[in-house]
Amino acid sequence: MSDEAPEKSSKTEDPSQKKLEDARKKGDVVKSQEVTTWFMLAASGLLFGLMAIPSSGALTESLKLLMANADQYEVGGSAFGAFFSGLAGSILLTALVPLFVLLAFGVAGNLVQHMPVLSVEPIKPKLSKINPIEGFKRLFSSEALVNFAKGLIKLTVVSAVLWFTLQPDMSRMEPLITADPGTILLQFQELGLKIIGAVLAIVTIIAVADYVYQRNRWWERQKMTVQETRDEYKQMEGDPKIKGRIRAIRSERGRKRMMAQVPEATVVITNPTHYAVALKYDRDMAAPLCLAKGADAVALRIRELARAHDVPIVENPPLARALFASVDADETIPAEHFKAVAQVIGFVMQLKRNAGWRA
Repeated sequence: MSDEAPEKSSKTEDPSQKKLEDARKKGDVVKSQEVTTWFMLAASGLLFGLMAIPSSGALTESLKLLMANADQYEVGGSAFGAFFSGLAGSILLTALVPLFVLLAFGVAGNLVQHMPVLSVEPIKPKLSKINPIEGFKRLFSSEALVNFAKGLIKLTVVSAVLWFTLQPDMSRMEPLITADPGTILLQFQELGLKIIGAVLAIVTIIAVADYVYQRNRWWERQKMTVQETRDEYKQMEGDPKIKGRIRAIRSERGRKRMMAQVPEATVVITNPTHYAVALKYDRDMAAPLCLAKGADAVALRIRELARAHDVPIVENPPLARALFASVDADETIPAEHFKAVAQVIGFVMQLKRNAGWRA
């Protein structure tokens, strides 16, 4: 127990959705046996109220027929066998309906607590299940003590409820010895429903309390330590260091691809030293295209490539800053800069037509 305490206290983080899904796949879900008991008890009360007298009456009539015509049945004869086959069929049909109803209510008692789960994890053989030391620990664990206390409380409360329910009707029991079967059945059904109703009311309170307890206990069991949260984040989102490295590689590749396009530029507009934006335009294009842009060292590299490939460089600080802030590589320039860029490109083309360009 002392070894478990530090581990439990370190689980301070709420479980993630992945942790909850993994637990469900392993069959670890919120489950209160008291809720299932409530559903089974409710089904029993429903069956007892609706079927007790009709079923008993049908079987009674069959037995009356047997007793009234006992001299007509030859032991071992076909008529005797046919009668008992029919009686067995009636009993079986009478029993099947309650069985199906109880099965349906039992399934419903589980479905209201959790989604359907199909897992073999709980039935897998484990050495801890046959280890006597582990078995001894489970026998005297806090869960076993809680279950023992719950059993005592249920037994005490239900016994008290039964006593107070039956006490007023004790005087009605003795005359039933001499009453006819029909009266006995009615009295028995009335008393049975009264008992089931009283017990069901108590079990309702027990089931709600136990479900809340089991859910809180399950939630605490699913909680995670800070390290588990970090590890899961790394598994799902990737290690931040690796992600940063991937972003750096992608950025470097994008920069190389961008620089490779600078020789194709029509003009490079500069700040003159802090910013550089390489633009391309021809008559088939709807608007000038930004091939590359950069600041400081990247801007210097763009200017060097432009000079090496005789791409015109025009110093226009306001326009360079505006283009750097509003357009990315491989994007057309915004409409608000069309006029200023058109003037620069027109100026460059005019110089090329008149006297050529020397970078």
